[in-house]
Parts: sequence; structure tokens; C-alpha cells
Amino acid sequence: MATPPDFPHMLRGAAVRVTRPRVAVLSAVHAHPHADTDSIIGAVRRDHLPEVSHQAVYDSLRTLTAAGLVRRIQPPGSVARYESRVGDNHHHLVCRSCGGIVDVDCAVGEAPCLTASEDRGFSIDEAEVIYRGLCPDCPTTGNS
Repeated sequence: MATPPDFPHMLRGAAVRVTRPRVAVLSAVHAHPHADTDSIIGAVRRDHLPEVSHQAVYDSLRTLTAAGLVRRIQPPGSVARYESRVGDNHHHLVCRSCGGIVDVDCAVGEAPCLTASEDRGFSIDEAEVIYRGLCPDCPTTGNS
């Protein structure tokens, strides 16, 4: 079994002040990939800090995102979601039926999606690709 991440150490390493809400939110994002804000609030209250306010969670998510410790994604038609997989250029599979989201690595090779046909002077460091379809748990008829 893998050793759980040392969240206070991660915060210090990113030059972010260690607070109980930040540790709890970072832990919840790691435990619940692609969770929305309401789900993160619920997980933090259930597993760590029953008294945490909505604002403390929102502030923590904003701070953790700015520090590069979590990534905010927002597939079209979905609320914002947060994930702990940062520092790489991966993409997402989104189920059209249940809304489930899973990570998928970039296409083969050295992140070919970062090579645009025309960069128009931009220095591209990230591309967002969303694949849509039905997950293996959803029926293939009548839900697309």
C-alpha cells in the first residue's frame, strides 16, 4: 500500500501557509478526484473539519489552485471540478450519461497536442482535450 501524501509538507513546499482547512481540502481533493466544490465541502466536513465554512473551502481551493497543488477543470456543461493530478498535460474522458470523469494521458509521444497548427505567437504550455462518450457502467442505448 502506498504511503499517503504528507499534505503539510506539500503546502510548505509550495510556499503556502499550513492551515487546517487547507490540509483538509487538499486531502479531500486527493481522495475524491474530479469532485465539485459541494462534494469537497461535504468530504471535508465529514472526514476532517465538521465546522468548516463554505468560504474557507472556497478560499482554500483558490489558494491551492494558484499554488499549483490542485487543478481546476470545467468540462462544458459541468460545474468546476478539482483534481490533484497536476504538472502534466493530461486530458479527460467524460461520460455523456452519468457525468463521470476519468483521466487519460495525452496522445502518444511528447504531448503532440501542444503543437498547434498555428501558435499565433503564443508560448503554449497546456492543451485541453475532452473526450466524450459512455462509460462502461452506463447502458449504450437510449442515453446518448
